Amino acid sequence: MRRAKGYQDLDESGIAVRSLAPPMPPPQEIEMASVTVVPDDTFTVTQAVNALGFGWFQVKLSLCTGLCWMADSMEMTILSILSPALHCEWNISKYQQALTTTVVFMGMMLSSTFWGNISDRYGRKTALSMCGVLLFYYGLLSSIAPNFLWLLFLRGLVGFAIGCVPQSVTLYAEFLPTKQRAKCVVLLDCFWALGACLEVALALVVMPTLGVHWLLALSTIPLLMFALICPWLPESARFHVASGEADKALATLKQIAQDNGRPMLLGRLVCDDSVGIGQRGRLKHLLIPHLRNTSLLLWFIWMSCAFCYYGLVLMATELFESNPGGLEEACAADCRPLQTTDYMDLLWTTLAEFPGIFATIFIIEKFGRKRTMATQFIIFALCVCVLIYNSDRTFLTCILFLARGIIAGLFQAAYVYTPEVYPTALRATAVGACSGVARLGAMITPYVAQVLLKNSVAIATGVYALAAVLAAFACLALPIETKGREMRDTVTTAT
Repeated sequence: MRRAKGYQDLDESGIAVRSLAPPMPPPQEIEMASVTVVPDDTFTVTQAVNALGFGWFQVKLSLCTGLCWMADSMEMTILSILSPALHCEWNISKYQQALTTTVVFMGMMLSSTFWGNISDRYGRKTALSMCGVLLFYYGLLSSIAPNFLWLLFLRGLVGFAIGCVPQSVTLYAEFLPTKQRAKCVVLLDCFWALGACLEVALALVVMPTLGVHWLLALSTIPLLMFALICPWLPESARFHVASGEADKALATLKQIAQDNGRPMLLGRLVCDDSVGIGQRGRLKHLLIPHLRNTSLLLWFIWMSCAFCYYGLVLMATELFESNPGGLEEACAADCRPLQTTDYMDLLWTTLAEFPGIFATIFIIEKFGRKRTMATQFIIFALCVCVLIYNSDRTFLTCILFLARGIIAGLFQAAYVYTPEVYPTALRATAVGACSGVARLGAMITPYVAQVLLKNSVAIATGVYALAAVLAAFACLALPIETKGREMRDTVTTAT
């Protein structure tokens, strides 16, 4: 549709944009063209982001948020290496090893809704900047902890800071065009997998010579890098619009247009105040009638995801550490550090996340979010049931490889679905709440993967299989399928 010479429509919604190569009309036509542009034409952030497309701006944001995910992954992966090392160095029991993991997830659970509230009230960039500094500071301090109690306290504070990391997905998703959003958010998990592989490789080099304290210290380097680049992160244009700051949102959109080499949209940016300033970031709004079923089901799905994912990570270490004859309970003084073969098997199972990511990209766009998550839960349940037959190390590695790829892709599918189903005013709070509930599952999983597994492999794997099957039914019960659905800005359009 042409509104005037020199302008043409580049967006399906009918928003006029300045042409890259406008025709050169006579002087009289130039004057008429400037008069015939309707000054009351409006556009939304969603229309602007879709029209400006995916370009250099999103590439830079991918690298920044990816670094945050990589640093988070390293802090999570180190948990499976830290417990056996402390067992040897400080002679701690299996319950204390489980507590080392649980305290991190407790900090994450307690802080997730706090960080979501901060993100919805003061901005995604503000929350992530605070997170980067605190995560590096407490991570570095934990490397010089003088005893077990100090280590527990400092790792709990690390978990408190990690609770903000999911907000990087909120920020990232709000800058992605509708068609590319699912693919890009899932691909973000490549940085998580890269961080996990880097941590295992670092442990393989550092642990035999320098020990676990140096490993904790060196693992904070990506955290320092992320803290340093936080001032250059862009603030979400959707957040500015929800805050009534259309001028700041417009400035951000112009920056996107400049970086992507696209023409800026004409007209006036719509600032929707239907939610109301000061009404953002309320946890109780996640349970309003329109969102209650979605929220409750997602909380259970996220809890099951974390329970299964971190359970598999911890089980891999326990299964590789165990004697070939079985999983006999060892006394506290019986120390068996992880060997080179153990680290290599951990590396192989961690690499499984990459094919899991690409498989999820393919099926999530073809079959939708709900069916993708449900199918992956069922396949994961079958994989963990096979772990009962733990007779051959190669067979064990292959099954763990498949299960790790499935559950990694599943977790990322949940990260795709959650920001899409909630409105802007509640999006960060919703992601934070889901992340917080997920940590409840992660807090429980060490006692299954590190304690119950020593007594009975069948019971431990059966618990994970049951949780996965129940979560699969929860996925199918979700009331909304978000495939091809634009991100909403108000509560009234959330359904």
